[in-house]
Amino acid sequence: MAAEHSNGYLGEALPIEPLPTAGERFWIDRPEELVRVGERLRGAKVLAIDAEFITVNRREPDEPSHRLALLQLAMPGSCFVIDAWRLVDLTPLQSAFADRTILKLFHGMGADTRVLADRQLFAKHTLDLEAVSRSIFGQRESGLAAMLGRAFGIRLDKSLQRSDWTRRPLPPAMIAYAARDAEATLALYEWLRRHYPWAVALYEDGLEAVEWEAIALWLQPFVRGERAQTVAEAVLDAGLSSDQEALTRDCRAALRALRYPNLRNRVLRVVADLGLVGLMPEVCEMLTAPAAEERAAAARTLGKLRIAGAADLIRPLLSDPVADVRQAAQRALEWLNTPGSDRVSFAGHYRVASGHWVVRADTQDEPDVDTDDWRSALRTLLSASEPEEGHVSGEE
Repeated sequence: MAAEHSNGYLGEALPIEPLPTAGERFWIDRPEELVRVGERLRGAKVLAIDAEFITVNRREPDEPSHRLALLQLAMPGSCFVIDAWRLVDLTPLQSAFADRTILKLFHGMGADTRVLADRQLFAKHTLDLEAVSRSIFGQRESGLAAMLGRAFGIRLDKSLQRSDWTRRPLPPAMIAYAARDAEATLALYEWLRRHYPWAVALYEDGLEAVEWEAIALWLQPFVRGERAQTVAEAVLDAGLSSDQEALTRDCRAALRALRYPNLRNRVLRVVADLGLVGLMPEVCEMLTAPAAEERAAAARTLGKLRIAGAADLIRPLLSDPVADVRQAAQRALEWLNTPGSDRVSFAGHYRVASGHWVVRADTQDEPDVDTDDWRSALRTLLSASEPEEGHVSGEE
C-alpha cells in the first residue's frame, strides 16, 4: 500500500465539485447545418475540441495515415457533433479555428491537431489541458479520466473508444460518448482556471508565442523537437565546439525567451549533453519552478552534470508532491553516486568525438551546504576553488 501511495500525487486534494450540466447536443451531417454552426461559433469565447478518427492501413504514399470521422465542438450551452466522414468540406469552420479571440481547448492536442490539419483546420490560440494538468499533477495523473475523477468525482467510461466511428447511422450512445469528451474538456478548463490559474496562464498560447529570433539557430531544432543531427554535430557545424561561453550564452537566452515547460526542458537536455556548468544558477532556480516537469528536468540535469554538492540541492525533491519529480530526483542521486564518475568543476572542455563535456574536479573536503536554501548552496559551490588552468583532463 505504501508503494502505491508513493507513486501517486501527494499534494493537497481539493473538494470534489458537481459536474456542470451539459448543454444541448446537435448532430451535424448536412452542409447547410455546418454553415450555421460556423456562424454560431463566431460569438464563442472558448471552444473545446475533440476528434474521433481511424487509422488508414492501405493508402497512397502521399495520403494521411489517419482520417477524421467525427469532430466535436463544445461551447457553453451547446455541443456540435459533426459528421466529418460524410461532410467532405469543413471550410465553414475555418474562420472560427483561425480566430485568435476564441480560445481552443484540447486535452492532448498532438494527434487531433494533425488530423484536423489534414482537413485544412488550423487552430490558433490553443490550450492543451493535458499539458496544464501534467505540470500540476505529473504525467501519470494528467489524463482526462484521472482529471475528471479528481475534479468531479466521476468515472470516465472509455468502452466505446475503439469503436468503428465510420459506421452509419451512428448509434445515439456513440454520439453521446463523443459529445461527452468535448463537454468534459470544457468543464475541466473552468475547474483548472478557478484553482490553478498560474498553470493555465503558463500554457495558453505557449507554443505560438515563442520568439524564435531570440533563440540561436543551432539550438532551434532541439527546442522544436525536430533535430536531424546530434548536439555535437550541431555545435561543430556552428563553429562553437571550443566556445563554451557562447554555448552557455545561447542556452541562457533560450531559457529566458521560453516559458512553455516542455521547450525549456529540451534546452536543459542540451545543457546536460554539453556539460554547461555555467548555467548552474538557472538550473538550480528551476528546482523550485511551479511546473513539475521543470523541477524534474532540473534534477536530472544536475545529476547528469555530476557536480560536487549537487545531491544536497536535489534531495529536497524526494519529498515533492509529484511522483515524476520524486523519481527524477532519485535517479539523479543515483547518477551522482555512480562509482567511477568524478564530480565536475567549473572549468571543462568539449570533445567532439565523444559528444560530451568531460570535466574533472577534486571531490575531497566538499563544503557543507544549506539544504534549506539552494541559493546559499550554490554560492557555497561557486566559492570552491577551481583547478589551475589547463589542469582539466578527460577520459581516454
